[in-house]
Amino acid sequence: MTGDNDRPGDPAGGFSGGAPGSRSGLPLPGFLIHGAIEHYARVSPGAPSMVFSGETMTYGELDRQSAQMAHCLLAEGLERSDRVGIFMRKGLALGPAIYGTLRAGGAFVPLDPGLPPERLAFLIADCGIQIVISTDAQAETLRALPDDCRPLIVGTTAELPMKTVSPADLAEAPALPPEGVWVTDQDLAYIMYTSGSTGQPKGMMHTHRGCLAYARWGAGHVRLGPGDKVASHAPLHFDLSIFDFFSTSQVGAAVVLVPEVVTKFPASWTETIEKERISVVFTVPFTLMEMERRGALASRDLGCLRWILFGGEPYPPQDLRALMNALPGTRFSNVYGPAEAPSCTVYDVPDDYRSSESDEPLPIGNVSVGSDGLILDEDGACAAPGDPGELCIRSTTLTRGYWNRPDLNARAFLVRPSYAPDGEVYYRTGDVVRQRPDGLLEFLGRRDRMVKTRGHRVELDEVEAALSSHAEVEEAAAFTRPDEQGSQSIHGAVRIAPGAAATPSELRSFLRAKLPSYAVPVSITILAELPRTSTGKVDRGSLATAPPGDS
Repeated sequence: MTGDNDRPGDPAGGFSGGAPGSRSGLPLPGFLIHGAIEHYARVSPGAPSMVFSGETMTYGELDRQSAQMAHCLLAEGLERSDRVGIFMRKGLALGPAIYGTLRAGGAFVPLDPGLPPERLAFLIADCGIQIVISTDAQAETLRALPDDCRPLIVGTTAELPMKTVSPADLAEAPALPPEGVWVTDQDLAYIMYTSGSTGQPKGMMHTHRGCLAYARWGAGHVRLGPGDKVASHAPLHFDLSIFDFFSTSQVGAAVVLVPEVVTKFPASWTETIEKERISVVFTVPFTLMEMERRGALASRDLGCLRWILFGGEPYPPQDLRALMNALPGTRFSNVYGPAEAPSCTVYDVPDDYRSSESDEPLPIGNVSVGSDGLILDEDGACAAPGDPGELCIRSTTLTRGYWNRPDLNARAFLVRPSYAPDGEVYYRTGDVVRQRPDGLLEFLGRRDRMVKTRGHRVELDEVEAALSSHAEVEEAAAFTRPDEQGSQSIHGAVRIAPGAAATPSELRSFLRAKLPSYAVPVSITILAELPRTSTGKVDRGSLATAPPGDS
């Protein structure tokens, strides 16, 4: 399969980036993420950089506070590429935490603020995190960390059983950028954890170079400028947030942090778009479907909203058309890309889709500028034109690999011989696609057991591993069913030990201490025996079609 944009000498079967409408220009020179903050603090110090609940932080204030955070981290012994956990809910303090870590030469690790202590302790230990930036709001979870997990906590006044650095201490630090910090674009910028098939999360390592490639692609594609206000609807530990923070700062625009309570209520969400005059949104289809159905769009003036990007899971055509027709002046783009290679393909939905009657799923488009790809069949050969196969991506946004997991790296990355000295490294996405005659890619499904539910990526094997860790569970299965929102809901079935008294509600409570809320099954069925296929494997297909159990 060969596309129109193939590079001369590209191996047969490849296709390269350059989708119509893409922008390859770099909005701002420089090779480190935090360079944008320093630049706009000089040229437009009074311009808003972040907005949250009626409060604004200017670029000048962000520059000063992130410099103070950097000095504090260095004083506490942070060294180049050390990992710093960010364990806080949305607020203006996020900016100094992110950029302060980067300016000190560290790599930030977003930690879900809703994590239970057990899972938080695992991530801190797995990533070797010695310093966590947090707030008083997270004190209860921090107090519950086990005795062998006692990182330094920066940014809290709470009394904790570990060393802390208070906001007053931060305010006394120097306000000028620290000197003597040497970082290159190949150094780590952040590590983002996602669900793992072995029952343990896995951390994806991203460099300054890869993060900037993603940020500058996003800024260029939607033509961001200083007057834009970009909504940060996703939490920091969700990879969409990288666009929100860094594409915005590349052009001196403002990121509007959407309060977590607002994200749960569609009418409040659309009210925020109207009130804050938000111009660009990048979120998951579920949020947009709820926005169209329950967002009181008829009573809102959303003429400010010029571009919506969506990704994370398929968007049902009828629901997309309903929102497009409700927002006739807004452009829409379907952005595809695993967190390992964000935004590696894009499809700009044409305006005439509003009047289309097709029920065919949207294509995921062409590979983006700075990316190319292969479609491989089950034998590892390039699939014939139009045949399905696994999408393998090589991109400037590609992760360096998984933190401390050489076993995963060996399975997830393909090195293809080429004119490059060390070959070309492709990420095996596990997604099955095919290329249509017009060159666009169609997403057909997953090769493995990873699923996406409301934009969150979950390994069903991890859910099963957590269920199986309960003392009374002898065997467990996790599977999905379509839900009413056009996404997938997770369900479970277990066989418990003879004489055991575990109930579905008790099992779900048990899982809440081990898994993120979105990975906890909505129902769990207790069975005397799990159904099996003729080969003796658990028949998850029959479980998925059976009536849901108790919750």
